[in-house]
Order: sequence, then C-alpha cells, then structure tokens
Amino acid sequence: MELTLLGTGAPDGLPRPDCPCAACATALGEDARAATALLVDGTLLLDLTPGVAFAAARSGHSLGGVRQVLLSHPHDGPAVEVPAGLPQPGRVPDGRELALLTGHRVRAVPMDAPGTGYAVTGPDGQRLLYLPPGAAPAGLDVNGDPPYDMVVADVVGRPDALAKLRAVGAAGPATDVIAVHLDHDVPPGAELRRRLAAAGARAVPDGSTLDVGVYEDVPDVPRRTLVLGGARSGKSVEAERRLEAFPDVLYVATGGARNGDNEWAARVHAHRERRPGSWRTTETCDLVPLLAQDGAPLLIDCLSLWLTDAMDSVNAWDDAEWSGGGERALRARVEELTAAVRQTRRTVVAVSNEVGSGIVPATASGRRYRDELGRLNAGFGAECEHLLLVVAGQAVTLRG
Repeated sequence: MELTLLGTGAPDGLPRPDCPCAACATALGEDARAATALLVDGTLLLDLTPGVAFAAARSGHSLGGVRQVLLSHPHDGPAVEVPAGLPQPGRVPDGRELALLTGHRVRAVPMDAPGTGYAVTGPDGQRLLYLPPGAAPAGLDVNGDPPYDMVVADVVGRPDALAKLRAVGAAGPATDVIAVHLDHDVPPGAELRRRLAAAGARAVPDGSTLDVGVYEDVPDVPRRTLVLGGARSGKSVEAERRLEAFPDVLYVATGGARNGDNEWAARVHAHRERRPGSWRTTETCDLVPLLAQDGAPLLIDCLSLWLTDAMDSVNAWDDAEWSGGGERALRARVEELTAAVRQTRRTVVAVSNEVGSGIVPATASGRRYRDELGRLNAGFGAECEHLLLVVAGQAVTLRG
C-alpha cells in the first residue's frame, strides 16, 4: 500500500498566515507544510484541503483515480470547494466499515474529540491508522489484530494518543509513526526531529510517498537518558515530554513529602498536574531495585535529591564522619547506582541539577555537595545513550 502525504501541517498550515512567531518565521523549504491530506494508492483521499490537486501534481501524482474522499476533521461538510472530477467528500460513521471496489477496507475509529479516525487495510493486508488533529482514540477494539504497520497522527499535539495505541498493542516497535498536523508549537528542523525521535516517531516533507509495511527509518528510543539543567530551566518538563507518548510510566520522586513545607507542596502539585493520568508515582530513593526489575519506563526526578538523601545516610555533612568512612560509603552507593543503570533493561529518563557553573558555595558542606553531584552526574551520564543539557527551556544534545 502506497501513501503520499500531500500535506503534513496543521489545518492552517505552517507557517500560519500572518503569524510573526519564530517557528513560523523559520518554517521554510522542506519545513513549510500545507494542511494534512493523505492519498492512498491513488484511489482514496483522506481529507480535502486547499490546493490539494496542485499538491498531488507537485508530488508526481494525479487525483484522477480517486474514487473515495473521506473527511476526518470535525466539520460536517467539505473543507474547500471540491475540484472537478473528485467525488463528493463523506464521512464513515464511527465503528462502521466501508469496502472499496479497489480492495481497500476503511473502518471509522471513534475519537475522544470531534473528528473521525480511519483504519485502512490495503488489498495485501497492510494496515494504516490515520487520526485527526487534536484527537486520540476513544476506545480500541484490537480483536487480536497485529500492530498497525503505520500510524499517521498528531504526535506533537496529542502524544497520549500514541501512548494509548502502544498500551493495547495497536502500535509496536516496528510501527512506522509519522507525525502530521504539525503546527508552530515546536520549532521546525532539528528541534522537531529531536522531539519526535524521543517518541519513536518521525516527520517527512510534504509530497513524500511511503510504502506502508516497509520497516525503515523508525527511530530507536534510547534506553537511558540523563537530562541536566539549572533551577527552573525546564529540565523536568523536557524529561516528562520524552515519555508522554508511552503508557504506564513509573514516576520516581526522590524528594519526599516534606510535610509542613507549603512551597515544596506547591512544586509537587505542579509536577503532578503536568503528568498524564495513566502514570504511576512512587516516592523513594531506593533506585537500585527498580532499575534491576523489568517493567514500565522509569522517570527519576531527581538525582540531586537522591544524592542529598545518600549524603544524609552517611552523615557526609560532618567533617569527621566524612573523613572517617562517609566518603567511601557514599562513593560505594554511587558506584552501585551507576552499575544498576548500566545493567538495566528498562527505559530510564533521569533528571539532575547542574550546579557547578555558578557561585562557589561559602561552606565546606556546600562545596562537598557540589563536587559529589558533579561526580554523580558524570558517572550516571557515562552509562546513558542520550545526554541533554536544558538552558532557558531549550534542550542542547550533549550525546545521542
């Protein structure tokens, strides 16, 4: 089954008309995108958008063979004037299946927002799922079906849609995930590719023709990632973003409750509000057993608080205790943790503070903590395939 993406942008396109933002200003060349429309085997058109006939011609295709036009957007009529020769657009009722004379079968998938998703099965059995912008499946009845060969969806706007598909086995490791409905929420180019790769997805230029069911260019999600940054740099948001397209994430909070500390309680509440509802949370600094177990991805936030707990446990703040065995005990705990990271089979995203670039602490204990956190970050980072530094909300890739 052959899929041509006549457009891959949001309904208003990218750049948006008359939008002065930085993302729109840099959306040039291959990063400029018309509203999303899909042409399947030259016979099925999913979504009718302005200029679709010209888009087909630019990609070396004609709409002359189109026998069915289906709409996914939440309107009831055609989005634009229907070009001459095309059949009138329609919509398949949720849960119903449409059989085409070409051998394609199209089933309408209910969404949790206005619009219709379409599961297309080709004559040779390849399976494609197309979701409208801003929507995720309201319920999936997989009936023992294998994962879709390709998913075309709003990965940036609704990463939880991909998480839902993965949770029920509708999307697997070999599923080619193509991001469409791309808007100016994320700068184009390298930053967009980086964000999508973290979710196991990719974007392609308008006019690209893909073979559904051919395994190629599916990004490998790194097993271990360390996200560094200063205070309020956006490091926790970046870490959470890297796992929001995956189901059943275990959020490991190392800071504890700190009863009576209202400012800390407000921070914890803000973090919880950001997380997907399907994530679970555990409050612990006992990371080694979690890393040794098989299971869902781990998001550890953060290593700097883990170090505080570890230094408390060996009374590292007392000079006599530190020189009398506390230093050796702490280094042993750090080595145990880094060994567990090296051997883990779970997907792990960890957050840590980068504190060594500012003012030198005035106390010996403060300098000790700074030095030990630098050593911990270096040791943990050495075991990670992907290492990021977040500055002013922007992630700089150090490795991976």
